[in-house]
Amino acid sequence: TYLKTKEEDEELLGQLCQKGLPYRYPEVNDTILNRLEKELTLIKKMGFVSYFLINWDIVSHAQKKGFFYVGRGSGANSMVAYLLRITDVDPIELDLYFERFINLYRVNPPDFDIDFSWRDREEMTQYIFDTFKNTVLLGTYVTFKHRGVVRELGKVFGLPKSEIDLLSNGRYQPSRLDEVSRLVLKYGELIKGMPNYLSIHASGILISEKPVHYFSATHLPPKGFATVLFDMVIAEDVGLYKFDILGQRGLAKIKETLEILEDSRPEEASKFDIHDIKAFKNDPNINDMIKTAQCMGCFYVESPAMRMLLKKLQVDNYLGLVAASSIIRPGVSKSGMMREYILRHRNPGRAKEKAHPVMLDIMPETYGVMVYQEDVIKVANCFAGLDLGEADVLRRGMSGKFRSREEFQKVKDKFIDNCREKEYDEKLIFEIWDQIASFAGYAFAKGHSASYAVESYQSLFLRAYYPLEYMVAVLNNGGGFYRAETYIHEARMLGATIHGPCVNKSQPANCIYGKQLYLGLMYLKELESRVMERILKERTTNGVFTSLANFLDRVVISIEQASILIRIDAFRFTQINQHELLWQAHLFLSKGMLVEHPKLFPPRHQKFSIPKMHTTDLEMAFTQLELLGFCLCSPFELLKEPPKNEHGSRDLERYLGNHIDIYGYLVTVKNTSTHNGKRMHFATLLDQQGEVFDTVLFPPVAAQYYFRGRGVYRFYGKVVSEFGFLSIEVIKMLKQDYVQDPRYADMKTANRVFKEKETKKASAAKE
Repeated sequence: TYLKTKEEDEELLGQLCQKGLPYRYPEVNDTILNRLEKELTLIKKMGFVSYFLINWDIVSHAQKKGFFYVGRGSGANSMVAYLLRITDVDPIELDLYFERFINLYRVNPPDFDIDFSWRDREEMTQYIFDTFKNTVLLGTYVTFKHRGVVRELGKVFGLPKSEIDLLSNGRYQPSRLDEVSRLVLKYGELIKGMPNYLSIHASGILISEKPVHYFSATHLPPKGFATVLFDMVIAEDVGLYKFDILGQRGLAKIKETLEILEDSRPEEASKFDIHDIKAFKNDPNINDMIKTAQCMGCFYVESPAMRMLLKKLQVDNYLGLVAASSIIRPGVSKSGMMREYILRHRNPGRAKEKAHPVMLDIMPETYGVMVYQEDVIKVANCFAGLDLGEADVLRRGMSGKFRSREEFQKVKDKFIDNCREKEYDEKLIFEIWDQIASFAGYAFAKGHSASYAVESYQSLFLRAYYPLEYMVAVLNNGGGFYRAETYIHEARMLGATIHGPCVNKSQPANCIYGKQLYLGLMYLKELESRVMERILKERTTNGVFTSLANFLDRVVISIEQASILIRIDAFRFTQINQHELLWQAHLFLSKGMLVEHPKLFPPRHQKFSIPKMHTTDLEMAFTQLELLGFCLCSPFELLKEPPKNEHGSRDLERYLGNHIDIYGYLVTVKNTSTHNGKRMHFATLLDQQGEVFDTVLFPPVAAQYYFRGRGVYRFYGKVVSEFGFLSIEVIKMLKQDYVQDPRYADMKTANRVFKEKETKKASAAKE
């Protein structure tokens, strides 16, 4: 129990629901009250009242602390969870089945997935351990896979490393193996799938009414919280409540954007409520961004595959985005129903031609195509006549979470028998069954998709109206689909002026002043964190640095660390060349004289005469590549041979159905395989104007050409359109060479190359 008695728990849950009604539903009708009564009755009957109250306690603490969170998973199907503000998804609006979450057939406790910002998760975990007496982390068994088991057995049998490598990689001829190697493979098959070692579950926390040691011994791993010695399956069997407390970066991006706005533009921050999802759903600017897939940096909708799907569907509303979030999952796409859904979405008449009338009646919103896990329940209930509890047993069985194969087999037999009684055609019965079987384990619950769509809308709103602040938050929290340089480029396209790290302006993380975005010192991978702290502390306490000498007097730093800052041009405010500054630093600092505390009196420095030196932009670009991992100029400016044309994304429409010669800077590649096991590639690139375009390399081309890391590639291929989404089917491609690094080249050669490039650029501009 959450309070002292079961009765007190039930009374508190009822009061909280009544309190939440006016907040969630300004107009309460019979549909809402009946649904609430039904849910409360079932929750009490199944004994899950305290489970809801503990979740309410957790999210209430998060609200008090100002932490952002998202309640997702099948728990989003519950109106009680919506009223307690555990989730932000209205189950009435989306017609969500409560039986997907709790039903009479469900003997094990349900579980909510609650996402917190990756920065707040640790504090929330600590709160749970401090508040609830019998709390432990959930364990998980890491089992032996083929390579691991062969390596371990190879060591046991004393095989040399070279032979173990051959066996584990599968590069051997069975007929040529000796007896020991055969034994390794034989025993490996027997051991495969058995536990190797105990680890910690990614997010599971167990809370027990009785002391945890009644159920399991515990151990204390490096994470610092007591952990049980069993996994989630045993926890469910024992009847312990599992709480999934996850960390994600999307919420941190939203929260940090609001913090940046409150700090720099407080009047703007007070104009909107980030939780006013209804207003966001009806905002034409946001819906237009979804339709045109202008979603870079936005939660769950920024990947190339998702951008492609949004363009094909022309989604411009919340429900469409909810569907897209589930369609992208492997179950729907691999069953071929993603393509069918797009066809029916773009041509609604096709649904009447292709879909069975019963399927269309059950799922009119998705054109008779199964998109969500709940659709399995709907089909089993309406098409095959199973009750909702039996239908959920079927869904759980499909996802591999069944408690009893025998129980699942009974439900499967009943599904087929009921369909035969309804006199459906045998071919249709097994066609529907195969559709269920192909995707049920991989599709999202509708409530889960809806929860993700809510967070997507929040991030889309911030990108639409506060793009630069949002992109800074995206960069500072990492974890997006793309590399940092892609988001920096996107910020530039959205109007920001990008500046490299600066000792007077930069923080450890990225920061923005108006439209001036200063990259964080964190990108300098070799710069020590303690040096960053010293710079920040000294600047905050005693003001900005006026010269290199002033900096070296005030900050304790080694010549190696100072050199990194000088080379990246972090002292450009001095307007002195980096080479001259490096000489100054070497004369000021001696390796043997590093004092680990600030100087009481500023020392007197001897003046040295240093000859004038110069640095080219090309040198600076290669230094940025070395220290930051990317350059701040266009990568096309570094090419040995300038591009022969300026074709870009905007030209694809004009070349539709024809061949195009185009240059692109590689952003990301997806390597995949066809049904025959042949490899193919999907690549996303930036053109010379900074716009994104997509390419596909089918198996015959993928067998001849490889992507060899980052850089600029030249493509020749055919422009094709699928459902309005333009891409290039590559026929041939070639990676373009960069100029020789001028820092290590013969100076005469380097200067000549640079002058040649400047001449070519000037002549191109005249033309």
